[in-house]
Amino acid sequence: MALFSGLSERLNHIFSKMRNRGKLTELEINQAMREIRVALLEADVNYAVAKQFVQNVSKQALGQQVLESLTPGQQVVKIVNDELVKLMGSTQAKLEFVSTPPTVIMMCGLQGAGKTSMCGKLAYYLKSQGKRPLLVACDIYRDAAIDQLKIVGKNANVEVYEHGKQSPIKTAKEGIQHAKKQNFDVVILDTAGRLHIDTELMQELRDMKSECKPNEILFVIDAMMGQDSVTVAKEFNDQLDVTGVIITKLDGDTRGGVALSVKAVTGKPIKFCGVGEKVADLEPFYPDRMASRILGMGDVLTLIEKAQSAVDEKEMQRLETAMRENSFTLDDFLAQYNNIDKMGDINQLLEMIPGLKSKVGNVTVNKKDMIRNKAIIQSMTKQERLNPDNIKASQKKRIATGSGTSIQDINTLLKQFYQSKEMMKQFNGKGKKKGKFPFVN
Repeated sequence: MALFSGLSERLNHIFSKMRNRGKLTELEINQAMREIRVALLEADVNYAVAKQFVQNVSKQALGQQVLESLTPGQQVVKIVNDELVKLMGSTQAKLEFVSTPPTVIMMCGLQGAGKTSMCGKLAYYLKSQGKRPLLVACDIYRDAAIDQLKIVGKNANVEVYEHGKQSPIKTAKEGIQHAKKQNFDVVILDTAGRLHIDTELMQELRDMKSECKPNEILFVIDAMMGQDSVTVAKEFNDQLDVTGVIITKLDGDTRGGVALSVKAVTGKPIKFCGVGEKVADLEPFYPDRMASRILGMGDVLTLIEKAQSAVDEKEMQRLETAMRENSFTLDDFLAQYNNIDKMGDINQLLEMIPGLKSKVGNVTVNKKDMIRNKAIIQSMTKQERLNPDNIKASQKKRIATGSGTSIQDINTLLKQFYQSKEMMKQFNGKGKKKGKFPFVN
């Protein structure tokens, strides 16, 4: 399911009816506001938050500037966009790093929210930003919690400090001292999760805060838990005065209400969001970009950042030259598949392209098709990749056997390859035929 797809579709349906009208009456705007309120509630947005949001939008939408505008529908969309940005925090909330390392980050949250995995993702992200993070295992209660953090640390290529089942607070303090001696500049404390608000364990967190004086206390919240998790976030904030929130599982079958509610309910900003299972699937949270994605307007800046982090400059220049000079080969096609894999889920990337949905409808890419196509290209010889026009039936049979596919699969891949080359010609002003969107079924 696409990120916020249900809410996005409902809002765009409401806006489409408004855009088709030259003028809007107060009655039509009030009707639209009622529909927006229902859409927010169905997306599991907190009731009080949804009510206040609609009141804010209504107040502006019923102003003379909108009612007398030549494009009132567009004016209302802009108002909704601006209010969504305000609702989620207005500006990006960054981590605060101390001038004298290490910066100590205490992670907390309920069991099952993905806290330990998020420790690894955050460490991996910070390492990519030039930091030297250390993970500290402070969960001595959950079976295999320490082992899980070691696996997470290995995947992120980050050291893990642990001292078995001794006092979590003692381990945390020792971990911080170890970081100072070994020149780690960030310490991430993986604290014990809980199935519900537990007085004894909550006291442990308060004691850890008092003893270790963390610079950041981040609450990890599960987007799929809905309003229950927002209520828990408020309780954690009341007890610990958290500095920010990380939302996990935003890529899952979620209605998105958590992202739209948690800032208003707790008063604390969302700093990161998890968008997949891989260690690299962590994004800084930008309220303006998220609002744009909710309203179906894409997110070009995040798409560019993902591309820059996944593909080095030389590789990007090489592919650009191949496209420009029409020397694009199946090796380049394979490189594109590999680059897309590095960037994350392809369907999430497609959502970031502005106007794509309105132009070609719901575009989806089957991950299995990409894996199959990569296997086909990897089963070809160097000459076959350079000159696919010369591939004969006997060669296709060998390639199909080697890749575990069929001759029809090979023909489909070659057709996509030629369509992509034709599209590149069009972009370069060298072709007249209109190409199709590559990789898409």
